[in-house]
Amino acid sequence: MDAVVEAVTSLENNPAFNAGRGSVLNLKGEIEMDALVMDGSTLACGAVSAVKRVANPVCLARLVMDKTSHVCLTAEGACQFAKAMEIPEVTEESLITDYARKRWQDNLCSDSNPVLCQMGKMGTVGAVAVDVQGNLACATSTGGMLNKMEGRVGDTACIGAGGYADNKIGAVSPTGHGESILKVTLARLILFHMEQGKSPKEASDLALTYMQERVSGLAGAVVVDPKGTWAARFNSRQMAWAAAQQEQLHYGLYKGENFTAPI
Repeated sequence: MDAVVEAVTSLENNPAFNAGRGSVLNLKGEIEMDALVMDGSTLACGAVSAVKRVANPVCLARLVMDKTSHVCLTAEGACQFAKAMEIPEVTEESLITDYARKRWQDNLCSDSNPVLCQMGKMGTVGAVAVDVQGNLACATSTGGMLNKMEGRVGDTACIGAGGYADNKIGAVSPTGHGESILKVTLARLILFHMEQGKSPKEASDLALTYMQERVSGLAGAVVVDPKGTWAARFNSRQMAWAAAQQEQLHYGLYKGENFTAPI
C-alpha cells in the first residue's frame, strides 16, 4: 500500500512534472496551488488548497493524509501546517517562470477566455498507480486556472472531483476546467460507470461526454483499474499523457496517439 502511494507522490514531486514551479498566476500575478493524494486501500486522503511559497504541494497533501485527522487544509492554515512539518518555505519568485509571467501579462491584455483553454498549456499534473496486489492510489497537483481570482479553489483539492482511488473500483486523476469538473464530480462519476461494469476507457468517455453536454466543459483523465487496465481520455484538442506498464512506455498528446518506447 505504502509503495503505490509513494509512487504517485514521487511522480508528482518530480521537478519535471510538479505543479509548483511554473504554475499559472492569479489575477494579482501570484501563485496559489492545490493538491490531492488518496490511498485506495483505506480511502485515506489528504489535500491542500490556495497554498503559497511551497515548492511541492503534493508532498504537503501527503502529510495532511499521514499526519492529521483532516482531509483538506487551505491557505494560511496549510502554510502554517507546512512550517510545523518543517517543509522549507521558498520565495514566490523562485516558483514564477518567465513563461508564466508572459502568459499572465498577455492574458490581462487580451479578450481570450481561459475557460476555453484546450489544456495543452494548463498547469495540472495527475498520476494514478496500481501495484501487483491491486492497491491503487492517485495524486493531482495544480496551479489552477490562469488569471483566477485570489482564493479560488478548483477541483484538484476536492475528493471525488479532482481525484479518487478505491481498491474495489479504480483510480482517477482528471485535468481540465475545474468548475465543470466540480459540477459533475468527474473522478467519482468515472468510477461510478466502472462500478456498472464499464472499462476505464468506456467509463471515461461516458463521463466526459456527460460533462460536455451538461456544462460545456473540457477535461481529460488518466484512469486505472485494480487489474492494471488503464486509459488516458480527453474531450479537448490535446492532453499530454504517459503510461508505464510491463517495461513499456505509452504516451501521446493528440487524440488517437499512442506511441510506445521501451523503459
